[in-house]
Amino acid sequence: MILFYVTLVFVLCFSGIWIVQIKHFARQNFIELESLNRERDRLQIEWGRLQLEESTWSTHPRIESIARDELSLVIPEQDKVVILLDRN
Repeated sequence: MILFYVTLVFVLCFSGIWIVQIKHFARQNFIELESLNRERDRLQIEWGRLQLEESTWSTHPRIESIARDELSLVIPEQDKVVILLDRN
């Protein structure tokens, strides 16, 4: 009978320690999940900002302004325009 009680106490202690470890593991995973969620949110905000910035940099008036001011390009006169047709 004493062996039964000793075994029972051992099993109870083991299961108690096991439960504590499982809860600790669950808390660590939850903390990591929250950290990853914050990182995802930060990256989504940055992605939106970068998309807006890209659309700003690639607007037609901006490209035309850079071509004219920095590259000294001009719109050719109509008689200087040559249209090439694809023969495939």
